[in-house]
Amino acid sequence: MHGTARPPLGPADSSVTTRFAGPATFARLPRLDQVPNADIAVVGVPFDTGVSYRPGARFAPTAVREASRLLRPYHPGLDVSPFAECQVVDAGDIACTPYDIGAAIAEIELQASGLMDTGAKLVTIGGDHTVALPLLRAVARRHGPVALLHFDAHLDTWDTYFGEPYTHGTPFRRAVEEGLLDTEALSHVGTRGPLYGRGDLDEDRRLGFGVVTSADVMRRGVDEVAHALRERIGDRPLYVSVDIDVLDPAHAPGTGTPEAGGLTSRELLEILRGVAGANLVGADVVEVAPAYDHADITSVAAAHVAYDLVSLVALNERGRCR
Repeated sequence: MHGTARPPLGPADSSVTTRFAGPATFARLPRLDQVPNADIAVVGVPFDTGVSYRPGARFAPTAVREASRLLRPYHPGLDVSPFAECQVVDAGDIACTPYDIGAAIAEIELQASGLMDTGAKLVTIGGDHTVALPLLRAVARRHGPVALLHFDAHLDTWDTYFGEPYTHGTPFRRAVEEGLLDTEALSHVGTRGPLYGRGDLDEDRRLGFGVVTSADVMRRGVDEVAHALRERIGDRPLYVSVDIDVLDPAHAPGTGTPEAGGLTSRELLEILRGVAGANLVGADVVEVAPAYDHADITSVAAAHVAYDLVSLVALNERGRCR
């Protein structure tokens, strides 16, 4: 039950204002400044200075918001109406410099922490995967070390690129080193493609990660994979990070480092739904690069992933939202 008699302010009514009209907030939700408090905040981080190949993810928050206009308020797969259960808002974009990665990481951490200090749980639209590190710092400050469910074609546990420790390929090594993650419950899902060497996997294993490759998902099926992940997570506070390149390029062409042989959007969404009930305390979807997209395929996929993440948080918070 909500702490006040006032129900949550929901999305714009599509019978009054057509979906292609009006401001492009996520799912046409109210802005943060339009409500007294928020239980779940969707926030953009338009930062892509940490990429190693194709730039352009700085434009993802805008593109994903546009692609989210067609989302509707009831989620039949999870049997939840997230915007009625909780006050969900679009909190706009975190402002950070595009010129200095270290400064940007500090700015993202500070502003994400400020939003969390209001009691809101964040679902973040990146940006490149560098942004996961400051977001995890903010989450761990509030919840302690968290379990991590990481959907990605890549490990993102490399040490440096060109001598730089903070890039989109290094956030989870830094997060382990900083004590932000519970190393008993770390999972990659959807990894595939060539590596620099066998040592990449050995180093990743040493950090505590379990790996479910895209081929494993194909062979084992989504239900078995989701069950195993749910068992590994247990009742720990959980952070979910989704690099959209976990999807095959047929389902997500608009991304910075595409790899053949990925998950379908259906597989990704069903695995996410399979971990319903986990203590989800924060999430992101990153690495959408709209300039390489076709017919908004990637942005639509990312919008639906973000909607499922919001719905999972709302389901977990059922009865506790203000």
